[in-house]
Amino acid sequence: MSAAHTGTLYGLGVGPGDPELITLKAHRILQACPVVSYPAPDTGPSFARAIAAQFIPDTAIEVPIVVPMKVARFPAQAVYDTVCETLAQHLLAGRDVAVLCEGDPFFYGSFMYVYERLGPRFPCEIVPGISSMMAGGAAIQRPLAARNDVLTVLPAPLDDGHLEAGIAASDAVCFIKVGRHLPRLRALIERMGLMDRASYLERISLGEQRLAPLAQVPADPAPYFSMVLLYKGAEAWIETLWRFHIGRKGQRFNPGFGPFV
Repeated sequence: MSAAHTGTLYGLGVGPGDPELITLKAHRILQACPVVSYPAPDTGPSFARAIAAQFIPDTAIEVPIVVPMKVARFPAQAVYDTVCETLAQHLLAGRDVAVLCEGDPFFYGSFMYVYERLGPRFPCEIVPGISSMMAGGAAIQRPLAARNDVLTVLPAPLDDGHLEAGIAASDAVCFIKVGRHLPRLRALIERMGLMDRASYLERISLGEQRLAPLAQVPADPAPYFSMVLLYKGAEAWIETLWRFHIGRKGQRFNPGFGPFV
């Protein structure tokens, strides 16, 4: 079937968690697509689907991508192979397919694995979403970077040597995939004398959001949806503003971590 007669594959970024952060474009496309797919763990509900649930049409054909929560690339790769062939059949039949992705589809997003398999075969449009990193800067009311600052994204599973080198070469750092690596990451940041420059963020934009200076967070494993933001750049006003913000009388991020000091 020619491309003119196939459906279109849409990669929709649905943001960090708050449904109101879904873009108008993603909302419009989602409500018009007859097929909706999304990643889902084998141990619970899909986070991407939960974000967009109220906007998914009742008539939509839903195709979950159930991926085992394991480090190994197999069987996850086999899962994507199988599901993408199912999606291909819908596309060949002329049905548009919306694939939901928390955050942004191409910022460590799961949609890239669908795009790898189907992007070369079908018309495709990717709708960017608000990443947790961008939402995190807004949540703690501190710029991620300014002027000539170098901003680096470091996955926490990297070994200490790579993390330390990345921190040293950067003015600002976003640590993602923190989870069980938080105790090691926290110890490294403390060793480098940067504890007072780091913030901990958990479940950003959700009702159970928790934010705190890293120094106030216990050295325990964190939930999957957590990150650490660090600023050590040349813009002194950023640090001054941050200290003013966290030093307000009675200011708290969330119950459980106590007041700022």
